[in-house]
Amino acid sequence: MNHRFLTFIVVAMLGAIHSTAGFAQQPAIAPTGQKSAAPPTPSEAAIRAESEAFVAAFNKADAKAIAAFWTEEGEYIDASGRQMVGREAIEQDYSKFFAANPNVKIQIAIDSLRFLSDSIAIEDGRAIVDPLPQGAPGVSKYTAVHTKVDGKWLMASVRETWSETPITRQSMADFEWLIGAWVAEEHGNQSESVYSWVADKSFVQRIYTTTHADGTKTSGVQLIGWNPVQGRVQSWSFSPDGGHASGLWSPNERGWTAEMIGMTGDGTPTTSLIRIARLDDNACVWQSVQRTLGGVAIPDTDEVVIKRQSPPVASQPTAR
Repeated sequence: MNHRFLTFIVVAMLGAIHSTAGFAQQPAIAPTGQKSAAPPTPSEAAIRAESEAFVAAFNKADAKAIAAFWTEEGEYIDASGRQMVGREAIEQDYSKFFAANPNVKIQIAIDSLRFLSDSIAIEDGRAIVDPLPQGAPGVSKYTAVHTKVDGKWLMASVRETWSETPITRQSMADFEWLIGAWVAEEHGNQSESVYSWVADKSFVQRIYTTTHADGTKTSGVQLIGWNPVQGRVQSWSFSPDGGHASGLWSPNERGWTAEMIGMTGDGTPTTSLIRIARLDDNACVWQSVQRTLGGVAIPDTDEVVIKRQSPPVASQPTAR
């Protein structure tokens, strides 16, 4: 059985939904004792607002509006190394892209935003385009240099890179290891998950129930399987508050990571990077990092240990 794929299975099962925490990609156990994230500065809030406006313009296929996010002589270097300089060249390039890719949509996850001065900032992030471009599956990453011009933040330079993900479809028999019950306990909360085959063993369905410290319960559902369009292993999660999230998974040295994008039940966008380390056949460690809620960075979660639930011990017959 493929070790790395089994690790993915553990990872995917942990992409649960916790309505109280407002994250469709968190585990059902929400660690406590975390410090509140500092509110964004006016400059940070402005850049994040520009990012949201860029997404809106992209999803409307408005090449002229997109080019306006750059400075007059701004540059854009795409993943193939092509360089466009100036708003006119950038607008023409996006116009050609939209003509060749109608109905394409984009989601952006900002991983870091740091300020070199009062007028220069560097943003690193990931972009997910739907449908994905032709070729090997992977993740589009970017670095944007922002500069403040006449009180407005604009992009002076954007460079994209394409990171291929060496994943191939695996035998669905590998999912067999996941079938059964799993449990996690943290700070008085307990989450129980049950995994079963659905759709003639094309997908694994996870149904979870979380019992909170105050005795209340919440539940949700998740599907795990191979997405032939994306060419990736993918998870889809749905929370009781109406929130949902989707994750694309990639192997790393210790196990797997997932690029998660979703939203809460009230429509607030969420992003995170999930990490998993497999301890043995019956336990693993989960953590969610680089998290944002409504475009604002929030603290990483604590590490959570997930364990396979032992079957009940059969009672012994009474001697007569």
